[in-house]
Amino acid sequence: MERLFGARARLRWIHLILGGALLMPYFLLMQVVVGAAGGGVNALNSLPLSLAAYGASLPLVAATGLFGLVRPMSVAAVRALGGVPGERLAQGPARTWAARGRTSAWWTLHLGVGALVSGITLAVPPAAVVLIALPFVSGLRELGVGFGWFDVLAEPWLAPVLGIGLLAGVVLCAVRAGALLARLAPVLLGPTAADRLAAAEERAADLAVRNRLARELHDAVGHALSAVTLQASAARRVLDSDPGFVREALAAIEDTTRRTVGELDAVLGLLREGDGVAAGDADGAGGAGIAPTLAADLDGLLDRSRASGTPITARQDPGPAGDWERLPAIASREAYRIVQEGLSNALRHGAGPVDLRILVRVRDGNEEEELEITMTNDPGAAPQDRTTGGRGLRGAAERAALLGGHVEAGPHGGRWRLRAVLPLGGGPR
Repeated sequence: MERLFGARARLRWIHLILGGALLMPYFLLMQVVVGAAGGGVNALNSLPLSLAAYGASLPLVAATGLFGLVRPMSVAAVRALGGVPGERLAQGPARTWAARGRTSAWWTLHLGVGALVSGITLAVPPAAVVLIALPFVSGLRELGVGFGWFDVLAEPWLAPVLGIGLLAGVVLCAVRAGALLARLAPVLLGPTAADRLAAAEERAADLAVRNRLARELHDAVGHALSAVTLQASAARRVLDSDPGFVREALAAIEDTTRRTVGELDAVLGLLREGDGVAAGDADGAGGAGIAPTLAADLDGLLDRSRASGTPITARQDPGPAGDWERLPAIASREAYRIVQEGLSNALRHGAGPVDLRILVRVRDGNEEEELEITMTNDPGAAPQDRTTGGRGLRGAAERAALLGGHVEAGPHGGRWRLRAVLPLGGGPR
């Protein structure tokens, strides 16, 4: 009984009636055409002409089913009323002609079968009620109800049986038709190879955006928190003995937090859909809201890192041109983040002074330039437990890979070394 009168069966019946309603404009149009072709006869008064109008409307339905937006409308209807799981159906408009052809077949089937079920639903129940009531209402017997091959007046006791049978037939027809459409929906409205490829590309793009946001948050906020913690710790240790250093550390903490607020606003701006304004309006010194670069912000990064008390030696060689401003903007931004991450690791996990070397050189065997970043420091006798899981180094490697470069990190000559190489001649500019 649940299969015949349950909620799913009722919803599928409504889905079929919806298809019949959608066929009506096509059917009425073709009735006019068929009536005109038949010499002006009203097709509504003729069953053969009505059937001809119904048949002639189906090619028109199939043609309109080729429009791309028909598929999302059909998918929404079959998900809500047909009881078909959404993961088995395609998402979005049909992109290829193969997908449009399958959608057209579904559209024609839905409207065509729905029209038949709708017609039966409208016509049969009144006749069935008359048959059921026929033995008990004398006025109905005077109407001379008959079916040609079967005269219900001759055997009136069979009329209720026939009426109940007709009602059962309507229910069974609707249930079977609804189940048929539910089975065919994944076949005709399911994702094609092109749909699966588009969905995979969309997921990949979404994952790339998530990774980008994760890198930016880790490098900007993570470095700032580490630097502020070390600066505050160093200031606390010499609070009574070296007030001048404490003032410098507090000033560095203030500058670090101000800049980080601007960088955080820039990262959050990536989450604002359609926000084409960079976070340069953020309140911060030196336009901290704009993505930092090697040319404009490296010196400030080194000064704030030195405020933690760790000596940092930096050697910079911009190459023959002698100017960091000539670097491609994307290479300058990614190089800054790689240096920032290297300093964060050295300050958190290292011991002793940090040596940083940044130079532009010509690749061996060709005339293309590359930017090399090398940072070394003592690993420390008792390294602290790491809680970040190496996300920063993975992020640095991803940044270098975007430009066609690479990052190496590990022990080297008794010290810890981070080395990054970023192509400049062949990389994105």
